Amino acid sequence: MNKIAFITGASSGIGKATALKLSNDGYDLILCGRRAEKLEELSNSLKTKTYSLLFDVRDREVVQKCIIALPEEWKNISVLINNAGNAHGLDPIQSGNTEDWDAMLDINVKGLLYVSKAVITGMTERKSGHIINIGSSAGKEVYPKGNVYCASKHAVLAITEGMRIDLNPFGIKVSAINPGLVETEFSKV
Repeated sequence: MNKIAFITGASSGIGKATALKLSNDGYDLILCGRRAEKLEELSNSLKTKTYSLLFDVRDREVVQKCIIALPEEWKNISVLINNAGNAHGLDPIQSGNTEDWDAMLDINVKGLLYVSKAVITGMTERKSGHIINIGSSAGKEVYPKGNVYCASKHAVLAITEGMRIDLNPFGIKVSAINPGLVETEFSKV
């Protein structure tokens, strides 16, 4: 049985590049995203088996239902890559758009928590797994007009460190990768 990696935000950018690399390394992949055509295009380009999940990580109920409903052969997730994320607005805090704030916190923080919780159940039962949270250098260094985005990525670092402590007794590894500015369609999507 091949190892299975679950990637959120798999349809483009870092998620897509991760899928290509892990497929080349022999992982079967659960690809999660919001754009069916992009997931299908990616799936068709990979060397290993794939299973696509079309949902928005902000929707806690849908996240839970989709992960519980995975076919039996896809339930033993070895690696979870929490990559889904977004950046909205470039406003100073005093004129920031609260809808932008909600979107960033809901996807970057709560979405990561919802998917993690659903996947961690199986990992703790098996006493194995690796969770990789994609943060950002913006979670370590604040930049002008990046106030809430930087806060959301700082939260990813804190959650990662807390997960590491809580999941260590179960043999589950937890890591964060914190890239700087990457040329993707991230801000557009």
